[in-house]
Amino acid sequence: MSKKIVATEYLTIDGFMDEPGQWSMPFFSDEAGAYKFQELGEPEALLLGRRTYEGFAAAWPKMTDTGEFGVRMNTMPKYVASRTLTELTWNASLIEGDVVEGIRALAKGEGGNLLLSGSAELFNVCHQADLIDEYRLMVFPYLLGSDGTKPLFRGGPRRTLSLVDTTPLPGGVVVQTYHRG
Repeated sequence: MSKKIVATEYLTIDGFMDEPGQWSMPFFSDEAGAYKFQELGEPEALLLGRRTYEGFAAAWPKMTDTGEFGVRMNTMPKYVASRTLTELTWNASLIEGDVVEGIRALAKGEGGNLLLSGSAELFNVCHQADLIDEYRLMVFPYLLGSDGTKPLFRGGPRRTLSLVDTTPLPGGVVVQTYHRG
């Protein structure tokens, strides 16, 4: 049995994922935090692109009072896609060589799922290569409009996804979960 690759993304209503910390926090709730904690407890490891890894690795180990979420975030294995990094910290390993083949190799075999978090470039590489089994889109009631620069989907083949769950959260946030059709 293969591991599933689950992509979790913060998204504006108009389809952007640009720097969510700048627009998502006013809508975040205790229920959203509980959802993210449950989600983080499910996978065996995180899949991260270089920029997300660098931001997370710089911030998470220094955060205090993050409870079990912080412990899980800091201790779980991470796989990082990068053409420029050579040495990693924070319980991370580099995906060497062709990233698509590297992720396919990680997904084969036994073990828990892989959670792709943020990482716009890596998300699109995985989407275009049809590696993502489940899309979890946390849609925030916010429009970036002409300020948006990173649409979630940037090319790739047309495909049908099957909606398997919709979870409304306080503040107008809705988590939409899709599987490959």
